[in-house]
Amino acid sequence: MQFAQQGVFRRIIQRIEEDSFLFNTVGFEDQEPNRILARKGSYDGSLATLDLSEASDRVSNQHVRAMILDYPHLFEAVQGSRSRKADVPGHGIVSLAKFASMGSALCFPFEAFVFTTLVFMGIEQELNTPLSRSKAIRLFSGRVRVFGDDLIVPREHVLSVIDSLETFGFKVNVSKSFWTGRFRESCGKEYYDGSDVSITKVRQVLPATRQDASGVIAAVSLRNRFYWSGLWRSAAWMDNYLDRLLKVYPSVAPSSPLLGRESALGYGFQKLDPRYHSPLAKGYRVVAQAPRDFLDGSGALLKCLTRDPPLEPEFELLGYRKVSGLPINAPSVDSEHLERTGRPKRVSIKLGWASPY
Repeated sequence: MQFAQQGVFRRIIQRIEEDSFLFNTVGFEDQEPNRILARKGSYDGSLATLDLSEASDRVSNQHVRAMILDYPHLFEAVQGSRSRKADVPGHGIVSLAKFASMGSALCFPFEAFVFTTLVFMGIEQELNTPLSRSKAIRLFSGRVRVFGDDLIVPREHVLSVIDSLETFGFKVNVSKSFWTGRFRESCGKEYYDGSDVSITKVRQVLPATRQDASGVIAAVSLRNRFYWSGLWRSAAWMDNYLDRLLKVYPSVAPSSPLLGRESALGYGFQKLDPRYHSPLAKGYRVVAQAPRDFLDGSGALLKCLTRDPPLEPEFELLGYRKVSGLPINAPSVDSEHLERTGRPKRVSIKLGWASPY
C-alpha cells in the first residue's frame, strides 16, 4: 500500500508543479513561501495566519471522496491504496473514518487539498459569489498559501474561512492563529511588524566532553542558530565555550561538512588541497554509518530505477542538519545504498581536513 501511495503522490506532485497557481498556493516541501507571507502579514496586516488542531485526524475519508468524485481514475487509485481498518490494541479491528492513518504517503497532500478547498469556499461565502479559476488567480495568487495545517489567508476573509473550516469539522487553534495586531506565525517562524522574533530553543544539555558527539553536534548547531538569529552575545558565549571544548573550531560556510562557526564574513582555511588547489580547513566532521540492510534482486533494481534525489540528511534528533554537506536535492553519491540504509544507531566526530565551504 505504501508503494501504491508513493506512486500516486509522485504523479500528483508532478501535475501540481505544472500548474503555476497551485504550485504557488499549496506547498509540500518548501516552508519558506509561508514564512515570507507571514512576515508580510505582520508588517502590513493584509494576511492572517491560521493553525489547525489535530488536523490530519480530522480529515474524513468523506471529505476526500467528495473532493475527487469527478475524477474516477484518481478516485480509484486513492481509495484503493488507503488503509480501511486498523488493529488497535485493546479494541480489536476498528474501521477508519478518517482518510489516512499515520504513515500514509497521501495524508499530508490530501489534507492540504482539503484545507485549500475549504479556504476558497469560505472566501466565496464572504464574496457571495462563486470563484472562477481566472478570478481566483487574479485576486488571490500570492495571498493564499497552504502548507499542511499552516494556512495563510487574506485578513478580510479570515472569519468566513474559519467558519468554513469549522463547518466541516476542523478546529482552528485560536491561541496560535493571528489576524489582528502585528504578530504572525507560520511554519515555525514568528514575526512582529516585519521582524523575525522567533525563539531559539536550547533542546539539549551542553556537552561536558568532546566524546559526547551528539552533544557537540547540537551545541554547534545551537551556536549557529544564535548567530543567524542576531543573538550576538549568546553566539559569542558559545564560541568561547566551544573553543575550550574542541580546541579546533574553524570558521566555515553553512554548507561545509565541518563543525564550525558560521559567519556572514565567510570562512577561513589553513592550506590548499595539493590535487585540486581548493581551500582546506582542519576541524571535526560527523561520522555516521547506517545499519546493514542488504537489498538485492528486483527490489534493488526498483530502487535504482525509481530513486529520487535525496533531501539533505537531517539529524533533527541531534539538533543538527548539516551532516554530509550535500545541498538539497543533490544527486546521490552513496555507493552503499543497497547495503546500508536507515537512521544511524550512533554518531561520532572525527578530526581531519575538509572543505570549509
